[in-house]
Amino acid sequence: MRKFIVVSLVLLTLISMFYSCQTAETVQQDAYYVNGRDLYIKHCQNCHGAKGEGLGTLTPPLTDSVFMKANKEKLACIIKNGISTPVTVHGQVYEGKMPEFNLANIDIAQLVVYITNGFGHQQGMYSTQQVENELKNCK
Repeated sequence: MRKFIVVSLVLLTLISMFYSCQTAETVQQDAYYVNGRDLYIKHCQNCHGAKGEGLGTLTPPLTDSVFMKANKEKLACIIKNGISTPVTVHGQVYEGKMPEFNLANIDIAQLVVYITNGFGHQQGMYSTQQVENELKNCK
């Protein structure tokens, strides 16, 4: 009986260790998410809301997974340069202008990780290299 308990404890320990291990990418994504949340609160929450719900008919919500997936490659440009053209989300047209934010690429990447993994989304990591590449293609 004692041997069974010892073997069981060893197996439970090994299983716990296996499931608690995180990859370096997961750790980095988690760090970006937390920092992105802080940046969101500082720069975005007043217009887009604490839960990404938007502001009536003025500011679009960030909760629409279809829109966020379809426009993920544009988010860096939108954050950096703002947007003055109408945006349509779920058939609703939003004509409010978003100001530009003079943020470093790392800040933009962290914001994108937060808004594409918060509010019901799970779109994974977004690197500073991706931001740099996207900013080269801004229209």
